Amino acid sequence: MTVILVIVVPLLAGGAALLAVRYGLLITTVDGDSMEPELRSGERVLVRRTKRVRAGRLVVFAYPELPGGRTAGDGEYLIKRVVAVPGDRLPSDWEDPDIQAIAGTIVPPGHLVVLGDNRGTSWDSRHYGFLDRDLLVGVVIRRLSGARTDDMSPSATASS
Repeated sequence: MTVILVIVVPLLAGGAALLAVRYGLLITTVDGDSMEPELRSGERVLVRRTKRVRAGRLVVFAYPELPGGRTAGDGEYLIKRVVAVPGDRLPSDWEDPDIQAIAGTIVPPGHLVVLGDNRGTSWDSRHYGFLDRDLLVGVVIRRLSGARTDDMSPSATASS
């Protein structure tokens, strides 16, 4: 399953929209179960635009290159948890499946390792390897609401 994030900053009222733009904040809606139990489909979260992140944080990022050199559609993003940052060594038995064979390696500069909390449904670093930090959109800073699936805007979507 995928997590689809919808950017709804244009839907904010007056001053809140100005605040969001000024401080680089996005409000996104989760769609999918790859981050359960932490985030459920329909929940809205506040994201701070940044490239700085530490292990344990939830991040939103553009799709990495898919197998065969394909890329996902424009405006699609993923949300995952950072489990390793540059300089961290991954344990030799870090996760299964390790399709990209990154177990036991050191995370290179400018890259991250991310995993979905719900491993059984998540497409993450186990499948596409190290995540280029340039794909990072921002860090989730708080949950804004409970699950609501009737409130999603089609302005931009992302998958996880």
